[in-house]
Amino acid sequence: MLAYLRRRLLSGLVLLMAVTALSFLLLYAGSGDVVRRILGGGATQEQIAAKSAELGLDAPVWTQFATWASGALHGDLGRSWFTGETVAQGIGSRLPVTLSLVLGTTLLTVVLSAVLGVWAATRGGTVDKIVQGASVVGIALPGFVVALFLVTVFAVKLKLFAATGYTPLSESPARWLGSVTLPVIALALGSTVSLTQQIRGAVLDTLRQDWVRTLRTRGLSARRVLFRHVLRNAAGPALTVLSLQTIGLLGGAVIIEQIFALPGIGQYAITATGGGDLPTIMGLVVMTTVMVVVINLLTDLTQGWLTPKARQI
Repeated sequence: MLAYLRRRLLSGLVLLMAVTALSFLLLYAGSGDVVRRILGGGATQEQIAAKSAELGLDAPVWTQFATWASGALHGDLGRSWFTGETVAQGIGSRLPVTLSLVLGTTLLTVVLSAVLGVWAATRGGTVDKIVQGASVVGIALPGFVVALFLVTVFAVKLKLFAATGYTPLSESPARWLGSVTLPVIALALGSTVSLTQQIRGAVLDTLRQDWVRTLRTRGLSARRVLFRHVLRNAAGPALTVLSLQTIGLLGGAVIIEQIFALPGIGQYAITATGGGDLPTIMGLVVMTTVMVVVINLLTDLTQGWLTPKARQI
């Protein structure tokens, strides 16, 4: 298991290095116009040259990358070119908001999908048709439409939740829960219907296996066979889908954060990208890549625990 973990950590490190180097190279190509945006349209060539030297943009690209990477390895991601705020501070103040949405959505998705998927697979008939029909409707509904409906009904009309804003968990757990409930529900709809279909299909395929029928002929109850054997074997494909959905939520949360006016990573990324704020963008690239590596690592370790053969891959 340790060798398996080392291989996954090494591949994650290689991915991080490749993504940061490629991202820096691509961003460097358009960094010339950033200086003019910082100084304004009336800046002279001398002022632009001086600002470029101040930001280090007059050095070769690999020298710039080496300087940035050296600082990043020591925890210094630089400062925003526009606000002067340190990138670490900017990300750190906004990351809890996005993580609250991602983790809350993932938890809700897992619970609902497991219940609905197993229920549809084991009961069949009308129950299966209802779950299938609801899944089609859920997939067809855009997340932002669901978000607007939730705001209109539960925040504006019924006044059960705040329409916008975010309260930190440390300040008030109750208000924090109220501020993330509607966004989490809006995000979880699409994830839940997709994962429900995956779990349903995996459970049905597993139930049709010969070894399952053998266990039943030996006198094991259907409940024991389901929870001790079938679900463990069916969990592998569902975990893969769940990991991809969780990674996708990092980008999908942008629209929901806009609708609910949440000060998360989404708005921060949009502002930095629109202005060409290279240090902030690179900090976001590092953060996103690290989160992807961590999610994939946790998924691989869980897969390896559930299916020992996966450790040999």
